[in-house]
Amino acid sequence: MKLFGLVLALSLPLGLIVAVVKVYGPTVVQWFITLYIYVMRGTPLLLQLMFVFFGLPYIGITLDRFPAAVFAFVLNYAAYFAEIFRGGMVGVPAGQFEAMKVLRIDHFKGYRKVIFPQVLKTTLPSIGNEVLALVKDTSLVYILGLGEVLRAGQIAANRYASLIPFIFVGVLYLIVTGVLSYMLNKIEKRYQR
Repeated sequence: MKLFGLVLALSLPLGLIVAVVKVYGPTVVQWFITLYIYVMRGTPLLLQLMFVFFGLPYIGITLDRFPAAVFAFVLNYAAYFAEIFRGGMVGVPAGQFEAMKVLRIDHFKGYRKVIFPQVLKTTLPSIGNEVLALVKDTSLVYILGLGEVLRAGQIAANRYASLIPFIFVGVLYLIVTGVLSYMLNKIEKRYQR
């Protein structure tokens, strides 16, 4: 849960910043962001975790297990969130921007009061989907030797030669994703008004 919370708190705003720069930034920066997103979305998260923890020491960057996991997850999920936010931004009708100019609403206020609420409304279902995927993806930290629920279930299953621990792990994941789904649905309904 600690990994989930940190990754969500860091990757959502980073994804929004990356999306804004990709849509409105200089062409050269847009190209680098496109490459970053391509690499993050085109390679498995498990490989990215292994690269950050086992590969970065070859170039002199050594991270402990938990910070390495947070770093890899944030880079991965920020790329996904960036594409979700970018899709929401380009989906805002051009007339909204023209109306802001006609009404002489400055950019910052216009984006905060007009554009961003529309982006948030259209992207919430996709963001919710990624949040639920993040819950399940946290089980990948076993590759770094970090303790997590699925690994604990595997140890218990091996110890008792039973599949019952895996059932408990599955139920635990269902409870967590169920609670998050309920909360995300409430947030979506509030923004649909």
